[in-house]
Amino acid sequence: MDHQEDECRTGGEHHDKQDNEETVARLEEIKKSMEGKMALRQTNLNPERPDSGFLRTLDSSIKHNTAVIKKLKHINEEQKEGLMEELRSVNLSKFVSEAVTAICDAKLKSSDIQAAVQICSLLHQRYKDFSPSLIQGLLKVFFPGKSGDDLDADKNLNAMKKRSTLKLLLELYFVGVIEDKGIFITIIKDLTSTEHLKDRDATQTNLTLLSSFARQGRVFLGLPLSGREIQDEFFKGLNITVDQKKTFRKAFHAYYDAVTELLQSDHASLRQMEHENAKILNAKGELNEENASSYEKLRKSYDHLYRNVSSLAEALDMQPPVMPEDSHTTRVTTGEDASSSTTGKESSNLEAIWDDEDTRAFYECLPDLRAFVPAVLLGEAEPKVIDQTSKSQEQPTESFTEADQGTPVAQDAVEDSADSGNLQEGKVIEKGKDKEEKDKEKTKDPDKEKGTDKEKDTDKKGENEKEKLKGLEGTNLDALLLRLPNSVSRDLIDQLTVEFCYLNSKSNRKRLVRALFSVPRTSLELLPYYSRMVATLSTCMKDIPSMLLQMLEEEFNFLINKKDQMNIETKIRNIRFIGELCKFKIAPAGLVFSCLKTCLDDFSHHNIDVACNLLETCGRFLYRSPETTIRMANMLEILMRLKNVKNLDPRHSTVVENAYYLCKPPERSARVSKVRPPLHQYIRKLLFTDLDKSSIEHVLRQLRKLPWSECESYLLKCFMKVHKGKYGQIHLIASLTAGLSRYHDEFAVAVVDEVLEEIRLGLELNDYGMQQRRIAHMRFLGELYNYEHVDSSVIFETLYLILVFGHDTAEVLSYPVYCCVCVCVCGMLSRFSNGAFLALSPKNNFTSFVL
Repeated sequence: MDHQEDECRTGGEHHDKQDNEETVARLEEIKKSMEGKMALRQTNLNPERPDSGFLRTLDSSIKHNTAVIKKLKHINEEQKEGLMEELRSVNLSKFVSEAVTAICDAKLKSSDIQAAVQICSLLHQRYKDFSPSLIQGLLKVFFPGKSGDDLDADKNLNAMKKRSTLKLLLELYFVGVIEDKGIFITIIKDLTSTEHLKDRDATQTNLTLLSSFARQGRVFLGLPLSGREIQDEFFKGLNITVDQKKTFRKAFHAYYDAVTELLQSDHASLRQMEHENAKILNAKGELNEENASSYEKLRKSYDHLYRNVSSLAEALDMQPPVMPEDSHTTRVTTGEDASSSTTGKESSNLEAIWDDEDTRAFYECLPDLRAFVPAVLLGEAEPKVIDQTSKSQEQPTESFTEADQGTPVAQDAVEDSADSGNLQEGKVIEKGKDKEEKDKEKTKDPDKEKGTDKEKDTDKKGENEKEKLKGLEGTNLDALLLRLPNSVSRDLIDQLTVEFCYLNSKSNRKRLVRALFSVPRTSLELLPYYSRMVATLSTCMKDIPSMLLQMLEEEFNFLINKKDQMNIETKIRNIRFIGELCKFKIAPAGLVFSCLKTCLDDFSHHNIDVACNLLETCGRFLYRSPETTIRMANMLEILMRLKNVKNLDPRHSTVVENAYYLCKPPERSARVSKVRPPLHQYIRKLLFTDLDKSSIEHVLRQLRKLPWSECESYLLKCFMKVHKGKYGQIHLIASLTAGLSRYHDEFAVAVVDEVLEEIRLGLELNDYGMQQRRIAHMRFLGELYNYEHVDSSVIFETLYLILVFGHDTAEVLSYPVYCCVCVCVCGMLSRFSNGAFLALSPKNNFTSFVL
């Protein structure tokens, strides 16, 4: 262990040492860069330009100078050294304007700025008129003049050119090529002008330029620097006055306030459009293309503006703007965004789509056919048709045995023969056209005729063999279709799906679709399993769901348009099949809403049952799905309005309410479970869980061990809740009462008093919901008599009280009340031993009571 700790400590020290070395190396690199800039600045501020005599000794040819000027249009770090050597060897005194134009037209990247600074410094140190011309040329990028040539240029390229030019101007000022700070004031005033806020593209560009300037030229704004001494020394040498810093800060802050107001205005417009779109969605269920495109355009513009304003705030060491949130609006999404994002506030309140994990697994966890079936059988790989057909012709008996065993080779041949019917027809036509030529050649070449006869015999044999294979496959498919109605579990239908893949062909797929479509109208329990089979096969066989959906939609339109009140079971089977396919995401939601809208447009007779069956099948799925929750909620509201407006019969009214509340259950507050102390929980466990004939002694001992002063009242309360336990265990509670009375006499008296009080309360309240409770208390009283805790006089008084209570009033007791009275009396009497009770009863009260 010590050795491992030493190794860990050594590794950590090595890692820290490596980080320190990298930090030191980075600081040294920054130091060298700053020292180089300081030296270059001193040289550029006091240039020692060569005289005209020295320049005459250099190459002044037009050809060489033109070549060098062309290279100035492509300045980069790699060509910097070679280009500077060429510039030292030529005389550009007559071509300074051309060199300036080439540098201004160069498309510089951020990595090329330092190379351009070195080249501009070299030209500045040689030619006096270079710097003024360069400044004018670079300023034309920001102030193009009245020609407006740049208006037709690409706006993105123009923005990139401005960004690189601004960086170049700052670096040239830092190294002393440019000494006038007024050009930056002019540029910043133009960029921060509020007139540009009317043009959104110009505003976005200006924000990026100002952010770049604030990061690179923090010294102009008086912002704190990084803190390194050499950087502080370098920037102090720039001699920027306090008034100039105030001017820059004032322009930046004023512009920041203006764009913040613009951002808030765009935010309000966006929220207003979202609110209007939410109303449209609630009313129509979808947005038209114009509203969706305008919303997307406004949202993208707002997001872009917010990012740029936040970037400027970060560069100015300010907090980014915080937009007010409106809880009453909903962020509307269109296209692909709608499936990935939910609707604002409602997204947190959406319930799970499926009720339990088993249901979710049934509809979402489908078997992967590619893991069970070869790709050739699924149509994802082309078999070698020529080789297989030749083998089948040479060895017909072998192919027949392979077909018996269900091998892929024979099945591929069958599928090929079934799918290539058009090709065979084409061959027959060609053979008919060639008959005349063959008849002409018969007289010329008899040997050739024999050869053609042999070929015909082999062709006939091959066709006969294919017909046999096709018949065998049809037999296997018939057996599979016969097993289809018995596949009433997930495992059985998945196994049948895999088996069908080994019989895959175009004709067999059509037969399967017809069999699925022809499900018996009374066997609705098969629809989920048939839909699962279609969903599983749809991953590899795209034509199966399309054919089935087309047949179901045509049948729905036929049954709805027929306007008869017959075949309700067929209509329900059809709409439930569509609903199950929707839950597997085979049937699109638009088809379901179209069917539902058709039924709601004529909300009468069978259309009510069809609409309600559709909602019972997939209504909850669509309501809980984020993409369709708004539209389904709208449909449910229309359904309830129609139910309230139309005079529906009680059955239809109940069906509509059941469908509505199945999709959208009423909101209920969460039940708060009562928190009981551990001692009370233990008492309830003993009485309502552990108590039985075998454990009654154990329970009694445990109750005696309880702190009686603390638990007596709660124990009495639990004894009075005998109706919450098992009816057959009431005598055990009475036995516990007898056991505890030996040690606590007052407890048994309290139990008897409470039981009599509960019986009296039940008679006075006369609540139908208390019948079970009253019967349990009557039996409890009878059990207490058996354990000699009450006298027979108490029993008779209670029995007579039950019989005569309420008869001296004007209120007439209802039949249910009489039944409850009889049950209470019989429940008590059933607990008595007749012989003992008769012997102990004074004056034969029992006989007189019964009579």
